[in-house]
Amino acid sequence: MGKVTTKIFNLDGKAVEKLKVPKVFKTPLRRDVIKRAVITLQSHRFQPQGRDPLAGKRRSVESLGAGFGISRFPRLKGGSQKATYAVGTVGGRQANPPVVEKKIAKKIPHKEMQLALRSALAATGSKETVTLRGHMAEDVKDFPLVVVDDIQDLKKTSEVETAFIKLGIWPDIYRVKESYKTRAGKGKRRGRKTKHAIGPLLVIAENKGIAQAARNLPGVDISTVNNLNAELLAPGTHPGRLTIWTKSAFEKLDETFGKGG
Repeated sequence: MGKVTTKIFNLDGKAVEKLKVPKVFKTPLRRDVIKRAVITLQSHRFQPQGRDPLAGKRRSVESLGAGFGISRFPRLKGGSQKATYAVGTVGGRQANPPVVEKKIAKKIPHKEMQLALRSALAATGSKETVTLRGHMAEDVKDFPLVVVDDIQDLKKTSEVETAFIKLGIWPDIYRVKESYKTRAGKGKRRGRKTKHAIGPLLVIAENKGIAQAARNLPGVDISTVNNLNAELLAPGTHPGRLTIWTKSAFEKLDETFGKGG
């Protein structure tokens, strides 16, 4: 990624000017660090699990001991031969149940998290990395893809759709549409009936209506520069998400990630 300048496109897909590429795009690709950072962010959303300490133990039991020709499992009192309470018995306790005290939120050094963010950001400027991730990027005008700030003012989904078609982004959104499928098993009854691929990311400096206009497009995410993180830029720990930058957001990268590269 030795590019010094990149083109800026208007909403008709025509280049109108050039802009210097921020130094952060020279950051080397570190898939290992990106993976650690994304998993760390995901772990902060895990819901703690635990079991009642008395689960499977609310029984009045005793073991008959040795010499009766039967196993020494605890058995219900009162002359019953039913084994219970112990691990492996009906209604018994679990062997190693999860506890809410377990620390499931991972941590990562701040500098390593910043390196992962800069590396994931730099990966969005490589057509090879973006294509390798599975995005349809053959018709994309340039990498990194920068558009005029007018896109932030769009307030209708149809306007965003037209702009994405002219910028060469629409094939990737169509790929997401075709990827929708119903989840197997009980998961479909738990608020996640369908699953689909990840689409483009639009990075803006200010929301003037674009977030509401684009939220109905499948797979599309909107974020400001200050809210970027490794998981947004590399969903599923895989770097190279197809990303569209507004001019003002692109210029802000030097200020936010000035030490990159």
